[in-house]
Amino acid sequence: MKTIFKIIIIFLVISVASTILYNYTDIIFGTSDFFSKHGWIFLFSIAIFPRLTLLVSGALIGSIEFGGLLWWLGFFFAPRILVATLATIAYWNSNQILVVFAWLIALGGESSEKLVISRKMKNAPHRFNNFEGTTIDAEYKVKE
Repeated sequence: MKTIFKIIIIFLVISVASTILYNYTDIIFGTSDFFSKHGWIFLFSIAIFPRLTLLVSGALIGSIEFGGLLWWLGFFFAPRILVATLATIAYWNSNQILVVFAWLIALGGESSEKLVISRKMKNAPHRFNNFEGTTIDAEYKVKE
């Protein structure tokens, strides 16, 4: 029940934000269907390997929007959120459910990725611990 409530909240937030953007700014949302341009393989690869898929499909094939300062910041720091943003702008009018799933994957994937990294960093051996306790005495001889 908790997950369904989160999905409904995310859907409502995206709906309100896109309505505000559409009505009060110059942003024009796309009307094309996702599956007329891409297939299931692209959908699974963008969900699992977002950076690689963005780079290959954007730079080499040209099937998605590519470039710009915000695009590159999203590519390096939060690729799943970049994918969800691009999906919202391009496919909100035709595939709302797909866009909501993109945001769920983006928010869940980014937060779980950061959680795993932070847990590994806590359990990692530290190089410079406090050097308290016994000391090791050594004798040195000076060569002449």
